[in-house]
Amino acid sequence: AGRMDLFLEEFSVAEVVRDVATTVQPLVDKNHNRLVVDVDEEVGSARADVTKMRQVLLNLLSNSSKFTHQGEVRLRVRRDGADILYEVIDSGIGMTLEQSAKLFEAFAQADSSTSKNFGGTGLGLAISRQFCRLMGGDITVTSTPGVGSTFTVHLPVRVAEARDAAAAPFDPIGDGHATGGLVLVIDDDPVSRDLMQRHLSRAGYRTHGASGGVTGLQLARELKPAVITLDVLMPEMDGWAVLAALKADPALAEIPVIMATILDERPLSLALGASDYLTKPIDRDRLAHVMRKYAATPEARVLIVDDDDDARGLMRRMVEQEGLTAVEAENGRVALERVADQTPAVILLDLMMPEMDGFAFLSALREAPGGPGIPVIVVSALDLTAEHRRRLNGGVQHILKKGSYSPEVLLDELRGVLGQGAPQVAS
Repeated sequence: AGRMDLFLEEFSVAEVVRDVATTVQPLVDKNHNRLVVDVDEEVGSARADVTKMRQVLLNLLSNSSKFTHQGEVRLRVRRDGADILYEVIDSGIGMTLEQSAKLFEAFAQADSSTSKNFGGTGLGLAISRQFCRLMGGDITVTSTPGVGSTFTVHLPVRVAEARDAAAAPFDPIGDGHATGGLVLVIDDDPVSRDLMQRHLSRAGYRTHGASGGVTGLQLARELKPAVITLDVLMPEMDGWAVLAALKADPALAEIPVIMATILDERPLSLALGASDYLTKPIDRDRLAHVMRKYAATPEARVLIVDDDDDARGLMRRMVEQEGLTAVEAENGRVALERVADQTPAVILLDLMMPEMDGFAFLSALREAPGGPGIPVIVVSALDLTAEHRRRLNGGVQHILKKGSYSPEVLLDELRGVLGQGAPQVAS
């Protein structure tokens, strides 16, 4: 659509080129080609839009790999005065002068058979040229049928600023009736950010917006929000970098992070430490459902009662990965002391323990001040008989058998119990 901005940064040319080569290697191998990378030692660093530059090189290398079979694809990088030249040279099928002339037109292919034989939309080279020209450079091509092609990218060593990247204002959105925790919304798109904040406000949460990753990290440290929603595709500092920084900071690591993006990257998000994942466009009801699992409980204390050190340690790690506070007790008597010190939000309880087992603990808990109101989830290897269930007497929320449930099941139960007091979706 012709809507593009530049986000300039200093980078090592050789390092970016190595990264691109690693990424494109599977495509090179697919047609049994050999990739040769030749970077002049004098190239050094440059200032440009790295994301766009990387995309240009990936497009050129993937094209050369596609049109070359059992040959060579070479990426050569060198300085040329105030420019850096990136040359992609292949030994592929090549093109005629007529074919080369229309190569950079949108939706154009070398000829009518190209799309049928090799696939593609014909947009990649047109967009790559736009990227280069936006940065004050260009792409040229020379080719010989049956011999191969050479694409040359000319880019200034230091790309000039195209605009002032002033941060958009970020103002809290909410009404006087908001009762939920504070949610920090990090998204560079003001429309998406505003929509997210309004969804959350209507659901009863206080919100604050951040127009980028750097600002978002600063606000996270200042505001200590209950939950953070985080976009992935942001300039300067993308969502993956923000997520890594959040999880590396001890003061922020326990804050639940919900990724909200058009990219389908749920497995990667969760692997990197995100608590949940939403796909844009955001559905209001889905957002409220996910938020109820996290926003009301960032400081909730979960009391883990189990005489098995390993089992207790495993549950503690699971609880803490949810951004909750875990407190341990090795038997029922110690657990009652922990409850007297500070009332937990929920109790994970084993039944078979020395000194005071789970049944005796539940009986004593019913007599303790505030005890009857504490949710209890039983996690035990014991096969419950009718007599066991009678002794529990409705005093537990859920019963999970050790060894027969997944960590996700336990966490879902925990989230459900802790989310009961969260604000409901406004009608």
